[in-house]
Amino acid sequence: MKASSRKVKPDLHDPALYFNRELSQLDFNFRVLAQAQDPSIPLLERLRYLCISCTNLDEFFEIRAGSLQHAEHLGLQPGPDGRSHATVLQQIHERAAELVKAQYANFDTELRPALHAEGIRLLQRTQWSPEQTEWLRKYFREQIMPVLSPIALDPSHPFPRILNKALNVVVVLRGRDAFGRQGHLAIVRAPRSLSRIIQIPDLAGEGGQSFVFLSSVLSEFVDELFPGLKVKGAYQFRVTRNSELIVDEEEVDNLAHALRDELIGRGYLKAVRLELAESCPPEIERFLLQNFELTENAVYRISGPVNLNRVVQVYDLIRDRPDLKFQPMIPRQMEEESMFRRVAAGDVLLHHPFDAFTPVLDLIREAADDPDVLAIKQTLYRTGKDSAIVDQLIRAARNGKDVTVVVELRARFDEEANLGLADRMQEAGVQVVYGVVGFKTHAKMLLIVRREGKNLRRYAHLGTGNYHSGTARAYTDFGLITCNKDIGEDVSRAFQQISGLASAIKLKRILLSPFTLHSGLLERIERETVHARKGKPAHVIAKMNALNEPDVVRALYTASQAGVKIDLIVRGACALRPGMPGVSERIRVRSILGRFLEHHRVWYFANGGAPEVWLSSADWMGRNLFRRIEVAFPIRDPDLAKRVVAEGLAAYLADNRDAWQLDSDGRWRRVHRRKGTQARSAQVSLLTAMQATEESQ
Repeated sequence: MKASSRKVKPDLHDPALYFNRELSQLDFNFRVLAQAQDPSIPLLERLRYLCISCTNLDEFFEIRAGSLQHAEHLGLQPGPDGRSHATVLQQIHERAAELVKAQYANFDTELRPALHAEGIRLLQRTQWSPEQTEWLRKYFREQIMPVLSPIALDPSHPFPRILNKALNVVVVLRGRDAFGRQGHLAIVRAPRSLSRIIQIPDLAGEGGQSFVFLSSVLSEFVDELFPGLKVKGAYQFRVTRNSELIVDEEEVDNLAHALRDELIGRGYLKAVRLELAESCPPEIERFLLQNFELTENAVYRISGPVNLNRVVQVYDLIRDRPDLKFQPMIPRQMEEESMFRRVAAGDVLLHHPFDAFTPVLDLIREAADDPDVLAIKQTLYRTGKDSAIVDQLIRAARNGKDVTVVVELRARFDEEANLGLADRMQEAGVQVVYGVVGFKTHAKMLLIVRREGKNLRRYAHLGTGNYHSGTARAYTDFGLITCNKDIGEDVSRAFQQISGLASAIKLKRILLSPFTLHSGLLERIERETVHARKGKPAHVIAKMNALNEPDVVRALYTASQAGVKIDLIVRGACALRPGMPGVSERIRVRSILGRFLEHHRVWYFANGGAPEVWLSSADWMGRNLFRRIEVAFPIRDPDLAKRVVAEGLAAYLADNRDAWQLDSDGRWRRVHRRKGTQARSAQVSLLTAMQATEESQ
C-alpha cells in the first residue's frame, strides 16, 4: 500500500507560530531608540526620541509587567505562544536590561557630547566649575532644601511608602544626632514640585546653556540635610509600580467615586521594577529589595541619572535653536464656510496632522450656536485637561441643545482628567454617561442632529484617533465627516446601544465591537481566501498599532496559504510570525517610525476586484475586539477611498527610509533601499504634498 502523499496541514494553534505579545511590545522601544541613534535626525529631536523610549519603558513596566505578575499570581493560562508568565518575566528582564544599557550609552557617548559641541551642556558633577558649584549650593539651600523632608530609618521611622517613579536618594550615615540616635540610613525624596532639570546661569560668559540634573544636586549637597553626621554614601533609586487600576464595576454603586478612591492609591501599588545607582553597595540593594518585596530580577543598575526621561525638559527650554529641531509644520486649513453646507455637498476626509483638526472644532462650534441643531452626542476617551471641544459642548448645553457625552473614565493615565471634565460638563447641564460596565468606550464618534426643513438630518464624525487637538498635531489619524443617511442612523443606534439598555442592535454600514467588529473582520479576511482559491484578485493591506488576536492571526495564516497577498503595517507589538514556509510566506509585516506617531487603523480588501476600504478606532487585539466599544466604518466615496489607500497604505508600503521589516525569527530589521533607487519616506512625502497644496492656494 502506497504511503499517502497528501500534504499535512500545519497546526495553526502551534505556539511556534506566535511571537510573545509583551516581548514584541518591548522590542518596539528599540526601534524608537534607533531614532535617537540616527545622526540624520535633528539633535534635539534625537534627545526627545531617547526620552520617549524611556517613558515607554516606564509604562511597559507599569502596565504589561504588572499585569504579567498579576496573571502569574492568579495562575492564568499563557498566551498563544505558550510561554509561562514566569518565563516571559525573566525574558523581559533580560531584554529590558539590554535596552537600558543602550539608552544610557546613547546618552553618554552620543547625545551628551553632541549637545555639548552645540553649546548645550548637560553637566555631570565632576564637570562643575567652582563658580557653578557655589551657585548650585546656594540654589540648593534656598530653592530645594526648604521643601525636602529627609526620613531617618529607625524603629520609630520604618521604611516609608515610596511613590511610583519618584526620585529618591538613600543616604548612608555615621555618627550620632542631637537626640543621641546612631546614624544609619535615611531616605530623601525629591518632591514632584521640584524641576528635575536645573539651568545654570552663564557665570563665566562662555555662551551657550548649561543644565544639571536635580538628582546630581541632591547627591552633591545631601550632607547639608544631616549636620553633625558623616555621609558615607548617597545613592539614587526609583521604584516603578503596577499602575493598572482594577475596579469591580458590578460591585460599585458609583464608578466615578470608586475610581477616585482607586486613584488615591495608584502610586503605591505593588512594585515591579527598581532602578538603582550603579555604585550602590550590595547590602543597600538587598535592603531595598526586601522592603519593596522584589527579587534580583527586578533590579536595573543605572550608570547615570535614574530619571533620564526627565532630560526632555531641555528640549522645551532650548527655544533659540530651530536648526536642532524639526522644521515647524503648519497643517492644511480648509476654506472658511459653514461645515454643515460643506458636508451636505459631500463627505469630508481629514488626514491629521497634515490636515488641521480645526474642521472638527468648527463643526461642534457651529452646532453649539445653530438654532436648528437639536442634539449633540459624542464619545470622549482622551481629550486633554483644557479641551476646546469640552468648552463647546458646555456652551451647546447652555444654549439649550440636548448634549450627551460618553466619557471613558478608565482611559489609562487620563482617569483623573476625565473625572474633572465629567464634573464640569454635568454642572453645565450636559448628560454624561460613563459607558458600559466591563467595556471601555474607545470608539471615536460625534453625532449632530439638525432640523432641515421638515426633516431631521444627522451629521457624523468618525475617526481613528482621539478628540484631542494636541495629539492631532503629533499622531497620524484619519477622520470622516459625513451626513450619509445609513451611517448617521448607525451612529445614532450605537449611541443608543451605549447609553441605554437593549439587545444588540443591527447596523447597516458600520461594525461595532464587541458585537460585529470581530466577526465582520474575519468574514472579510475569509472572503479574500475564497477569492484567491477562485483565482480572483485577493489582497489584504492593514495598518494598525498592534496585532495579537489569535483568531485573526489564524485567519491571516489561512488566507496566506490560499494565495492571498497580505501586507501588514504594525507600529508596535505583532504576534503573527511572517515568512513561515507553508503558513505565512505571503505575509509581510513592516513598521514605520518617523516624526509623527503612526496611529491610524486602515484596512483594504481587494474583494475580487471590488475593493473595500475601512477605517477604525480598533487594533487587531483581543481587548479591542471583545472588551471595548470600538467602531469600524467604510469609506464609500471612491475618490476618498483612493486617497486613503494612497496616503494611508501605499505611501507606507513604498517607504524605504523610515521602515522596518519583521523577519520570521522575530527580529526587526531596517528596510534598506536598493542602490540607485530614490529614498522614500511616507511622512516626508505627505508633508511635502501638504506644503505644495498650501502654496498653490
